[in-house]
Amino acid sequence: MLASVEVADARSARRRGLLGRDGLDGAIVLRPCRWVHTIGMRFPIDVAFVSDRGEVVKTMQMHQKRVGVPVWRANVVIEAEAGAFARWGLRVGDVVEIRDP
Repeated sequence: MLASVEVADARSARRRGLLGRDGLDGAIVLRPCRWVHTIGMRFPIDVAFVSDRGEVVKTMQMHQKRVGVPVWRANVVIEAEAGAFARWGLRVGDVVEIRDP
């Protein structure tokens, strides 16, 4: 899988995340991060929780107005529009590499 990503590693960027957007091409990476919510979001998302070794330890789809629970084995979260992970074939156990430009 290859997808363009935005990296949100500043506290303000992580807090803002996908709020106020109507969609997303690619994905957004939140780091460090162990849990997310979709309160105030305009569309459902796929969420992947990733360990410090790059292994996907959990995936889920979240609809609007939901609050997730922390995934303690993760330190990175990848968010994309709902359905993107299925199109990309991203599953638990996969190893992802996030390259900064």
